Amino acid sequence: MRGEFNGLQRIENWRGIYRKWSIETGKVSTERGLNQETILARPEDTRWGSHHVTLVRLSQMWDSVIKVLQIVHEDGRVPNQAAGLIQKMECFEFVFIMVLMLKVLGITNELSRALQTKGLNIVNALELIHDVKAQFNTMRESGWDNLFDEARQFCDLNGIPIPNMAEEIPVRGCSRRDGFTITNLHHYRVGIFYVVLDKICAEMNHRFTEPTMELLMCFSCLDPTNSLSSFDVNSCARLAEIYAEDFSNHDRGVIRGQLETYILHVRRHAAFANCKYIESLSQKMVETEKHLFFPLVYKLIELALLVPVSAATVERAFSCMKTIKSKSRNRIADDWFNNFMICYIERELFNSLDETTIIRRFQNLKSRKMQLPRNHAHGRGHP
Repeated sequence: MRGEFNGLQRIENWRGIYRKWSIETGKVSTERGLNQETILARPEDTRWGSHHVTLVRLSQMWDSVIKVLQIVHEDGRVPNQAAGLIQKMECFEFVFIMVLMLKVLGITNELSRALQTKGLNIVNALELIHDVKAQFNTMRESGWDNLFDEARQFCDLNGIPIPNMAEEIPVRGCSRRDGFTITNLHHYRVGIFYVVLDKICAEMNHRFTEPTMELLMCFSCLDPTNSLSSFDVNSCARLAEIYAEDFSNHDRGVIRGQLETYILHVRRHAAFANCKYIESLSQKMVETEKHLFFPLVYKLIELALLVPVSAATVERAFSCMKTIKSKSRNRIADDWFNNFMICYIERELFNSLDETTIIRRFQNLKSRKMQLPRNHAHGRGHP
């Protein structure tokens, strides 16, 4: 604990020194309403986050980061890698990769955020997938010049030397004396730019193949917005053929008639007018007991909720297990674990509940030897 405190204290001292230096040199004004600090976002290794914000902050705070690293190096009281980081950052390759990743993550940022929302609109997700693929193809064909110019301008602004693109360098993993050399231009354009984009495009095509896109197109017909304006009987019936193991021959023979009756019934039912996502559509069908009258249609809706593109909420719940079932709680019982999971996943809902009501409910479950104490911390009254 003492070591952690000393480390935090040194960071605060470095920040104070840098803030004082910025004011003395005129880089920061001391007028009222200014100096609202911007911090670097933590580059967490998680599938639910993105490094886009981290790189944006790094490019915006470049001078501050370099200056803090200098202060850390000059402090020298503890071993650090500040000098090596400065050397790596102030080279053209680092800047080029940073600018390239800013472009790549900027293109995929909206799609990543859309795929992680609780109420996913498959139609919008499908359109974003097409747009992202088109942007990467355009960037590969004609985006090199703009990318290189941005990296060069950033280097000129921050005094970073730019290598001669015609100069020959050895191929990675080979010796220069064997004659395996390439130009700097080939290294950055072919070895980095094209390789990164080709890998991303291959990953996109692998995750969103033609059968997957057809599946999403069919599921998009279940979108309840605008009174199910995108509903199509043929596409929904096609889903029953794709999921042949979940539908019998009899089901596939009668599903068209059930779909036609379903769409007429739902469009004139006022309870479905406010449904915006497939999740809300499934909830409304259960509330109105329509899932009993249209069981095959409801099965299609259940399948739509299980496709990978709309299962972010379920996968996020599995990620929560690592937070709840830690090493210190590895023997937690299933019932207690389930209760913890519900409280953690729906924490926004539980935070809105009145603690007094919860305490009173718990107190009345059975007779107790004593009354639960007051909750003085929140200024609440007796339970």
